[in-house]
Formats: sequence, structure tokens, C-alpha cells
Amino acid sequence: MKRSPLTVLAATAATATLVLTGCGQEGSPTTGGAAGGGATSGASAPTYDVAADVALTGSPTFDKITSAGRVVVGVKADQPGLGLRSAASGEYAGFDIEIAKLVAASLGLTPDQIEFKETVSANREPFLQQGQVDMVVATYTINDKRKEVVDFAGPYYVAGQDLLVRKDDTSITGPDSLAGKKVCSVEGSTPATRIETEYPQAQLVKLDTYSKCVDQLTANSVDAVTTDDAILRGYAAQQPDALKVVGAPFSEEPYGIGLPKGDTVLRGAVNDAIEQAVTDGDWKAAYDFTLGGSGTDPEPPTVDRY
Repeated sequence: MKRSPLTVLAATAATATLVLTGCGQEGSPTTGGAAGGGATSGASAPTYDVAADVALTGSPTFDKITSAGRVVVGVKADQPGLGLRSAASGEYAGFDIEIAKLVAASLGLTPDQIEFKETVSANREPFLQQGQVDMVVATYTINDKRKEVVDFAGPYYVAGQDLLVRKDDTSITGPDSLAGKKVCSVEGSTPATRIETEYPQAQLVKLDTYSKCVDQLTANSVDAVTTDDAILRGYAAQQPDALKVVGAPFSEEPYGIGLPKGDTVLRGAVNDAIEQAVTDGDWKAAYDFTLGGSGTDPEPPTVDRY
């Protein structure tokens, strides 16, 4: 579906009382910056045409969104380039944030009708199940276990698990060199589970956010941080003289948009939005603005309409 400008489905809903931790009208700074979640390339902030007269008959989640006049999106707040909240402004920036904005636009919602709600790896499923969020765009790997309790649209990006180490560390060259090393990851995350099950020689340290893991790494309390390479590159870009990514991915992590279980109508519409964004260039614009300076230029993945 090609989005037409400016007409908003939920125009009757008042937005002045929304608790917005996100965006202004255009939803992004005018230029990127690694610390703020934008591209180091200085690409211009993308904008997304807002769809007119959207109707998703049979979607209880969309009915809820329409009634509230806003969509609540669970996002990460501590992942440079993907989902990062500015301590100064409270605004969110990153590739996940841009994906949320373009999906919201496809549903007829302007940036000021998006409420971003911070989520961590362990509470993404509960937030969807309890109705605290309408969707989750938070480096959320699609897997069969999660599909038992939530639905996914996408993937919209495929990352790979890697390792972040101190710049002067030559002893860690990949997962097979982790025996006896303290490796930090996040409770409830796919990377933590993989280390536990496939590399038990490592000493796994689990915290609730990756930023805390990075703090432990720079304080010499752990030897490595492990999660998806896109996340780790963002942290390395913040401290290029202190940290580096090993550069030996050992998994595929397809990022999906988490949705309430059983809402197949909304899942189809969000899949349509992702495919349209690839076709019309919005996906590439979002990537260039946020991750385009991180040394990779991937092809967008194929949506899996399971």
C-alpha cells in the first residue's frame, strides 16, 4: 500500500495529553550521530507519508489504537544506532525507532501519535500479553519459542551474534576462545541463551541491560559483551579508542516486530508496510540515517509470512 500524505485516521483523538518520550513532528534530528542513534554518515532524517483512511477489520489491536488515537511501541533505550534515548531531551533515535515510525505512518498515524515505552529483553513478551504495548520494535529476534506466545511481522533486519571486547584484547577471537572468560549478556536474550547452551566453558554474567554490560567491560569486570553485531557496533562507535567488535558473527538474528498473539490482520498489514518500505526506499533511508555509518550496507531481508 502506497502511503498518501497527511490525512490521519485517528484525527478525532486528542494527543495533547499523551506522555511522549519520542519525537517531534518529523520524529528525528536533522542529521545523524552515533551517540544519538543516528548515522555517522550525516544522512538526512527521513520522513514517511501518512496513510489515509486505513481500515483493518478484524484487528482488535488496531481497534485499540484507533480508539486511543495513538500506538504504544516497546523499544530499547540503551542501544546506539538502534534504540537509544537521549538523557538530555528524552527523545528516542535509531533504526528500530525509524522502523516504528514508518509502520505507524502506514497505519495512518503521525509521529506525535507514537508513544515509545522502554522495554528490556525479559519483558517484551509480557508487555505484549498484558496490553502494555501494541507492538515491540526492539532488536527482537524471531524464534519458534517466542512465536508460541506472540506474533511477528518481518523480519526487517538480520543481525549476527558477535563479541565486544577491550581494544587491546587479542585473546578473544571468536566464541571458541571464550573458555574461562567472563562474558556479559542480558537476561532473557537469545545471545545469553546461546552462550549458556553452546559455549558453557564461558562464565556467563547476566544483567538487565547491555549498557550495564558495557560498563562492566570498561571497568575490567568482564572480558566480553555478547549480543547482535549491530548493537555492539553502536557501543564500539561511542568508545572507539577503548572497545572493538571481534567481527566473527556466529548466528543469524532476524529482527521482527512483535505483535499480540492471534492478530493476523495487523500482522499482515505490518508485513505489507515493511515490504512497501523496501520498495519505495524508506527502508534504505531509515538504515542510512541510523546505521549507515557502521561499516555495513546489507540488503533488506525477505518478509516471512508464516
